[in-house]
Amino acid sequence: MNTFEKIQPLIIVCAIGLGLLVGQLDFLAMHAESFILPFLLLMLYGLFLSIPLKNFQNAFKNIPFLSTSTILNFVWTPLLAWGLGAIFLADHPALWLGFILLLVTPCTDWYLIFTSIAKGNMPLSASVLPVNLLLQVILLPVYLYMFAGKMQTIGLSTLFESVVLVLLFPFLLAVLTRYLFKKNPTFLKAKLIPFFSASQLIFLSLAIVAMFAAQGAYLVDNLHVIGLMIIPLLLFFVVNFIVAQTVGKTLNFTYEETTSLNLTIIARNSPIALSIVVTAFPDQPLIALALIIGPLIELPVLAILSQILLRLRQEGNS
Repeated sequence: MNTFEKIQPLIIVCAIGLGLLVGQLDFLAMHAESFILPFLLLMLYGLFLSIPLKNFQNAFKNIPFLSTSTILNFVWTPLLAWGLGAIFLADHPALWLGFILLLVTPCTDWYLIFTSIAKGNMPLSASVLPVNLLLQVILLPVYLYMFAGKMQTIGLSTLFESVVLVLLFPFLLAVLTRYLFKKNPTFLKAKLIPFFSASQLIFLSLAIVAMFAAQGAYLVDNLHVIGLMIIPLLLFFVVNFIVAQTVGKTLNFTYEETTSLNLTIIARNSPIALSIVVTAFPDQPLIALALIIGPLIELPVLAILSQILLRLRQEGNS
């Protein structure tokens, strides 16, 4: 893990604090909202640019793992998220929706870091990354419409605009960039991709600063509800850990495969969902707050989980 990755939770907390401070200045608070979307678009462009979609076919070399992780990520996890939200967050529909949208998006970056730490199967984990990315881009609007229809009012036109602007535009721009540099990829691989890969956290943090600056007063008045998310989130991590271990044992997965499955179905990808939420629900900051708080709890959990998996590996070898 590089320095940015090690202190990512601290950076996000500082971004929240800076946003709240900036929000105290009326002039900046009035214009902060207009900066949220550009920063998120830059972050997503870098994300899509850094993922080699040409390796998509590699995922199909291990059908049992691909099918298992896909079912758990895109069928089981939405149902689990809905159920936990129904139990713990039914009286707070905005948080409930944010909680669901956080959990239905598999991680596309730092799960590889923790897979490496826990000695999982890195090539296998990397192979399903493009599949997870494409499926969540396709299915996130479906989940949003299904779940938001129950708890929030959202029109199809608003949803379509959000998806096209926030997901399709940076995705197509990334594809176009790769095409333009196809014959001369040196600048792309040596300069452009490394820059945007290293800058994703910066752009996300700037978007968080702008978000909290624009909605700071409202969020401060509702910070007490953050505690409501801790228990359902921890239960999600525990349940999916048990599910991954059980499924891995049932399907005779190796330790490395089971570890990869663990990190794939536990680590989440809040930035993509956050981008959609900011665009579709500009007047519902608590939904976005749920997606911001998620990584603050998730990253320490992933660090602990990595050590638990290593301990299980040692016990299995002894």
